Amino acid sequence: MTEGAIPYVSAARVTVLGVHGGDPPFRIVEIDGQFAGTARSMTDVVVTAATGGIVIHDLDDPGEVCWVGGGKFRWTAH
Repeated sequence: MTEGAIPYVSAARVTVLGVHGGDPPFRIVEIDGQFAGTARSMTDVVVTAATGGIVIHDLDDPGEVCWVGGGKFRWTAH
């Protein structure tokens, strides 16, 4: 590791990864770094988290959800 470099670790237990092309496109949802499911909408993210025992109160709170590869409104591939 480069001296002085500190890896970023999200405080959020739920991470939503970038959009995967598909029909329809989807995003992978992780809880505590483990695959939890796929999502095609913000609702799917909330449901997946709840299934894993996590209640999301605010999708904009980086302490609750870490959005990777686009925010909560990105649901289509480039």
